[in-house]
Amino acid sequence: MGWLVASDGVTTSRPGPTSDEPWRRPETGDGAISGSPTEHRPAPAGGSDGYPGPPPTVAPPAGWRPPVHLQATPPRQLPPQDMIALDAQEQRAQRVTWGVGAVAGVILVALVCLLCTRALF
Repeated sequence: MGWLVASDGVTTSRPGPTSDEPWRRPETGDGAISGSPTEHRPAPAGGSDGYPGPPPTVAPPAGWRPPVHLQATPPRQLPPQDMIALDAQEQRAQRVTWGVGAVAGVILVALVCLLCTRALF
């Protein structure tokens, strides 16, 4: 019987560079690693190897929105809730649920007893 181990089939690290070496950022040439937390270089203002930035924005002209001819009606008021009646209905529903569950439980117990006596005798 073969037992599965969490490390089963996992490759081990090879001698040489550390395991995270393939994921490191390239060096910048001055000995520092690019993107390191200690490096704070401003982004290039635009050019061949940098993001030039977003395009300039222009404000829309005044009155650019279409005219509004119909105003939405204000929302209606909901009728007040009778909390006492809601609680009474919830209690009645809970009693019905418990009653149906009890009847189902009694029927299941009777069936299990019937099947067990049938299997023993």
